[in-house]
Amino acid sequence: YGTEQRGRSNSPDYRLYFKNADGKYISPFHDIPLFAGSKEDKEIPAKRSKTTGSEILFNMIVEVPRWTNAKMEIATKEPLNPIKQDIKKGKLRYVANIFPHKGYIWNYGALPQTWEDPNHTDDITGCCGDNDPIDVCEIGSKIRSSGEIVQVKVLGVLALVDEGETDWKIIAISVDDPEAQKIH
Repeated sequence: YGTEQRGRSNSPDYRLYFKNADGKYISPFHDIPLFAGSKEDKEIPAKRSKTTGSEILFNMIVEVPRWTNAKMEIATKEPLNPIKQDIKKGKLRYVANIFPHKGYIWNYGALPQTWEDPNHTDDITGCCGDNDPIDVCEIGSKIRSSGEIVQVKVLGVLALVDEGETDWKIIAISVDDPEAQKIH
């Protein structure tokens, strides 16, 4: 997959669009397979998964690289679902630093073709979904790029309640990380 930037970083106009191998614009939300190693057949994402032994591997769309502050997200309500900077109350959003670090302490992104249903009450949290793709915190050692598609294995999950909505966070590690084979 390739990406194409439009607009200036750290501005409301910035967008990061995705393209397939043929240069055709695609939606990262709908057109990138959930499972790693899946092949698209006539532009329909495959549902089979790649495994490493007993572990199923997933594709992660990197929205926010480690050590950066701009809160980027897949624009689920825009055509082609580009990555853009989140805006709240008319202002661009940034995450606070956690001393002594700057920005996100992991690569942050989402699983394609997933969605937290705002009309379904979760049995565990007692709250409905946040109407976004499922979030991923990738804890590997590499600093990734916004728009990068990373194959990850799931290590765990956290359930958060944010402003009365369920917001699941998948904890994962890239399969190409030097420590990936040691962490389960």
